[in-house]
Amino acid sequence: MIRIVIVGGIGSGKSYVAKLLGFPVFDADVAVSKIYKNNSKCFVRLKRKMPKFIKSYPINKSEISKAILSNKNNLKKITKIVHPLVRLKMLSFIRKNKKSRAIVLDIPLYFENKINKKGDIIVFVDAKKSQINNQLKRRPKFNIKILKKFKEIQLPIQVKKRKSNFIIKNNFKNASLLKSVNILKKTILNK
Repeated sequence: MIRIVIVGGIGSGKSYVAKLLGFPVFDADVAVSKIYKNNSKCFVRLKRKMPKFIKSYPINKSEISKAILSNKNNLKKITKIVHPLVRLKMLSFIRKNKKSRAIVLDIPLYFENKINKKGDIIVFVDAKKSQINNQLKRRPKFNIKILKKFKEIQLPIQVKKRKSNFIIKNNFKNASLLKSVNILKKTILNK
């Protein structure tokens, strides 16, 4: 099975590129949302660490946001509790899809959480900062302060780009992006 990993900056279009590849996709952001919604043990642990902020179950993302904005150490506390749970979900996804020719891992903190494995094919989604900013402003509940906090825990874009096997340009025009993804897919499958 080929493991294709999609990395890039926040708002660069990673999830969209992941879906365009046409293989089963593990989306870490969706996994986190499900954990907040369905994992009562996670709620108990987060509430114990940050009782001032985490009050309701299912976990309300606005409570998480307030915790992150109030103290930079809270983001570390959250990731320490949530990321091992995401990793378990990822491993389960990989097992379920072991007969697929390829899978796609859409994991924003792939390098930071040391999930990288030898043989993974890493695709960096590159986009202009102005286009990324336009995309982010369209997101519901977009918060520039939260974005900055997450950028603080991520490796610099240039480092991710250097560590990648492929770079795909996203100009946010569907036709040209689809063409680039199809070329990339053929290249990966013929390796």
